[in-house]
Amino acid sequence: MDLTENIKESLRAIQGNLLRTVLTALIVATGIMSLVGILTAVDSIKYSVGETFSSLGANSFDIRAKGYQNRRHRGGKSEKVYPPISFFQATQYQRYYGDKARISLATSITGAATVKYNQVKTNPNTVVVGGDENYLANENYNLQEGRPFSSFELENGTDVAIIGSEIKSKLFRNLNPISKTVTFLGRHFKVVGVLEPSGSSMGGRGSDRMVLIPLETANRIPTNQELTYSIKTAVPNAEQLEYLMGEATGIMRNVRQDKPGQEDSFEITRSDSMLKTLDDISGFMKVGGFLIGFITLLGAAIGLMNILMVSVTERTREIGIRKALGATAQKIRQQFLIEAIVICLLGGIAGIIMGVGIGNLIASAISEGAFMVPWLWVFVGLIVCITVGVISGWYPAFKASKLDPIEALRYE
Repeated sequence: MDLTENIKESLRAIQGNLLRTVLTALIVATGIMSLVGILTAVDSIKYSVGETFSSLGANSFDIRAKGYQNRRHRGGKSEKVYPPISFFQATQYQRYYGDKARISLATSITGAATVKYNQVKTNPNTVVVGGDENYLANENYNLQEGRPFSSFELENGTDVAIIGSEIKSKLFRNLNPISKTVTFLGRHFKVVGVLEPSGSSMGGRGSDRMVLIPLETANRIPTNQELTYSIKTAVPNAEQLEYLMGEATGIMRNVRQDKPGQEDSFEITRSDSMLKTLDDISGFMKVGGFLIGFITLLGAAIGLMNILMVSVTERTREIGIRKALGATAQKIRQQFLIEAIVICLLGGIAGIIMGVGIGNLIASAISEGAFMVPWLWVFVGLIVCITVGVISGWYPAFKASKLDPIEALRYE
């Protein structure tokens, strides 16, 4: 009996026990679904967040005052809080750095403003930011309607504003917001533009709840505490990023008058640093997902082996007949191994389809992203299926091949 005939015989045996085959395949499908589903969700979320970060520009870095915005406590002691970056220091940095990069200055006035138009107003969760002429370009914000600030408005601190899409939908339903006057922080501002929606990747709202005003205007608004300014530097070539960050560190130490041997009184953060952190986190998530899938597949392998052992017992007389007709022990082993592998492949294919669907469904609920098929994990899943089939089917196949044909023919 050749291999082709053995495969046909295995398929006939599977078809003859269809219910058992389906139940066994479902056990394997559950394990593969867990493995592929978790890994698909991790890859899809990582891709979505990676696209979000790449849209912000990987060739840039941010400078902020150290410990000023996030005051942390360790061991019951407060970390040292350095003075905020003043407007003078920010402009000095911009002047010293020159034309090597595109630099934008910004300051956050409040994160709890209420914007009002006539009798309609937003919730008190609007962020008001003052930005210069390069702010929109460096932050990769696009205008959906209207125009950016003019040079006159930027230089003279005119009361104009660019609002986020969520503010527009709240205050200006069925209305064109351009040239309308809104009120916040006790002042009236004319709307000159509306930002494109930024979406809700990883639970954030980006610029949707933001109001942007000219930086000079922000400097003239009275606040309860001193403003601190953030600096974003976008370099033209990614290969120069490390070098220019080192140069920026030297300039800022000079501007901030940090003494030799003293630590930096500011923080420089690359735009892709969070993406690298995400890579580390996703690596741990993949390991966890693989372990969960492995444990589930281990249970599936034990269940499959048990079912095949029962199958060998039920088909003892059939094995005896085949041996009496000349089938060798190798052919008997081969038939049962093929049955185990085919059952595992059927379950694996079903598990991969369900895993990819469920993984993308989970990812879409967490972050916005395109539908993904992780081909690497699909191939890994198929290889795992074949491996589980061989491991689970080997002992039952070995036991079947060692049956004595005479004793097997007497079995009832």
